[in-house]
Amino acid sequence: MFEYFYNETIRKTVIIFGNLFKNIEIRQTNNNNEVFFSGTVPIAYGPTQEFLARLRDVPDLNKPVEITLPRMSFEFVGISYDGQRKLPTTTSFCSKSVDGSGLRKAYMPAPYNLNFELSVMTKHNDDMLQIVEQILPYFQPNLKVSAIVLDSISEKRDLDIVLDNISMIDTYEGDFKDRRALIWTLKFTVKTYIFGPVSSQSLDSQIIKSVSIGLVSGNITNSPDRNSSIESTPRALKNYTGIVETILTKEISKEDEDIEVQNANNLIVNSYIDINDEEMLIIYKSENKLRVKRGQDGSEIKIHTSGSEVKKISPSDGELIPYGDDFGFSYSID
Repeated sequence: MFEYFYNETIRKTVIIFGNLFKNIEIRQTNNNNEVFFSGTVPIAYGPTQEFLARLRDVPDLNKPVEITLPRMSFEFVGISYDGQRKLPTTTSFCSKSVDGSGLRKAYMPAPYNLNFELSVMTKHNDDMLQIVEQILPYFQPNLKVSAIVLDSISEKRDLDIVLDNISMIDTYEGDFKDRRALIWTLKFTVKTYIFGPVSSQSLDSQIIKSVSIGLVSGNITNSPDRNSSIESTPRALKNYTGIVETILTKEISKEDEDIEVQNANNLIVNSYIDINDEEMLIIYKSENKLRVKRGQDGSEIKIHTSGSEVKKISPSDGELIPYGDDFGFSYSID
């Protein structure tokens, strides 16, 4: 039933969490409000008690405490299944592999909550307040972080990092005047996803590349004009690569069919573009002015402001069509 695979999801989540706090700084000033110390607060993985033990193991009281404090540590302390984010286990999706060997299939991931503790240790109250005020405004109570959680197919997910609780203690080690350590502990929950194995074989041979339907009425021999066919090739209905070709230089209303862009060199007639999820077909081009058919394939016709991004819908987008898309086969005969 089981097979070997390792997507490093939990390891990546630990790294992502630690990297959030690597650029915290403090500045200390004198009575004239002049900065005499400035630096980045070091952060390392490990329990708080380990760092307190290091303080006790340095008996040299002539060593400035500021060299050791402030510092931060974080630890992965628990994991639990999140049933509220559960998706159908039999649902799968396809995505292009990073090595270019074709599409790969994977099943929906299992939602798990990872629990972390971030400990902030300082000697001075002001140092502590500087650090926590650089953290707390971003958690109200959650911070959303986008990350690639499955390298083999570059699967990107939004991870919610929730601040659950804050506790504070004032610890004295040795002399009450010289060995003080303020400790704030911030508890977080990271809502992540753990993926199963990704298929090792390409699915390209299983994808419908084109469809041809023959329509015959009457006797073909006597009436050849009654024989006709419809052919359709799948294509993306929106941009998936995220590559921006140009921007609008003028606002367009819902009724406008003529638009102006900053640079139309890479846009060609009879190709599709994506502006704010509205699909348009270019039918005429003159320098940086385009005439388009709006709201293609049922996309919503919208008002677009100047500066809106214009993206091409190219064959590269066709390779990234997600599960559930109708692949451009929406077709009607009047």
